[in-house]
Amino acid sequence: MPRLSEVIAALENLWPAARAESWDAVGTVAGDPDQEISRVLFAVDPVQEIVDEAVRLGADLLVTHHPLYLRGTTTVAAHTFKGRVVHTLIKHDIALHVAHTNADTADPGVSDALAGALGLRVVRPLVPDPTDPEGRRGLGRVCELDHPVTVGELAARAAVRLPATAQGIRVAGDPDATVRTVAVSGGSGDSLFDHVRAAGVDAFLTADLRHHPASEFLADRAHRPLALLDAAHWATEWPWCELAATQLDEISDRHGWDLRVHVSRTVTDPWTSHSPSPGAPN
Repeated sequence: MPRLSEVIAALENLWPAARAESWDAVGTVAGDPDQEISRVLFAVDPVQEIVDEAVRLGADLLVTHHPLYLRGTTTVAAHTFKGRVVHTLIKHDIALHVAHTNADTADPGVSDALAGALGLRVVRPLVPDPTDPEGRRGLGRVCELDHPVTVGELAARAAVRLPATAQGIRVAGDPDATVRTVAVSGGSGDSLFDHVRAAGVDAFLTADLRHHPASEFLADRAHRPLALLDAAHWATEWPWCELAATQLDEISDRHGWDLRVHVSRTVTDPWTSHSPSPGAPN
């Protein structure tokens, strides 16, 4: 069995911490570098429900996309929910490693996994990483469909292929408009509107779209896309867990490690139900 330090070195090779945004908090949060690792669990959120799942599974390492502590703290007391997470991890000898914005811009990364889940062919990054001479790394992806579909059909595809959430898929735009090219970005994406305009795509699928930026974006009729598709934040990032688990499985096989890799299917999206307004459009 590999030691934690060996597994972390492999993960750092996939998602170097140096490529994370300056405001981000990535890397190893808890764990003894010399502890042996036999079972790894991938998840989006380092919340208590996921940590409890890692305990039941007998995992030695939990890898999450979202950080536990994005900002500084003065306490890990167990009466706080994040402190209780830390106590549970340490009590059960479970290490925690985070790959956030460094996984967003990786090749392949979060948006590649999202595109793959939707059956889209990746053409290029939406926001290329200027330090990548091959032009493959970056934030978001510009994609093509094998066959044109309508906006409504693309939304229905996303609703079926992404994990089920209370939100489902919200759509802004003509549901009958034709889509041949799509920009996707896992997680919050309305900061990317200028790049989406420049890409000239027919639709943009992301999460956490806010009222005013979306309204202003759609009002600018001089530019495409014709439609916005807004999915749940957690749902757009969960496909990365499967991609990352496959990558670690391949590394384990190459090194001859006796490593079992799992993906949590626990829904940690915070929204739990949805009541449509009577008479609301479909």
